[in-house]
Amino acid sequence: MADGMERAGEVQNLTPEEVARGLTEGRMLLVDVRELNETAVESYPGAVIVPLSSFDPAAIPDPAGKQVVFACRSGKRSVTASLAAQDSGFAYDSHLAGGIIAWKAAGLPTKT
Repeated sequence: MADGMERAGEVQNLTPEEVARGLTEGRMLLVDVRELNETAVESYPGAVIVPLSSFDPAAIPDPAGKQVVFACRSGKRSVTASLAAQDSGFAYDSHLAGGIIAWKAAGLPTKT
């Protein structure tokens, strides 16, 4: 990106620690794209839930200057969601690499 040319369809991998810090500092909006049966069992604190099965990037609340970060169970669906959002014209190019599995492995809290 240093050459000023924007490449389409890129997704940035963020670590659980980076995302946790961004949420604590109010710089990020976490969007969980797992299904409701999954999020009912365990979810990310403070995340907005927009299931991938009915994914509409317009359903994501206005991030009001925050960086939108997608998350799922392992990091696959969050990439799909980010690319779909970009295809719809949204500049949402970040996801939580490793999903809730990595989040918990990093010792970060979940809501049950």
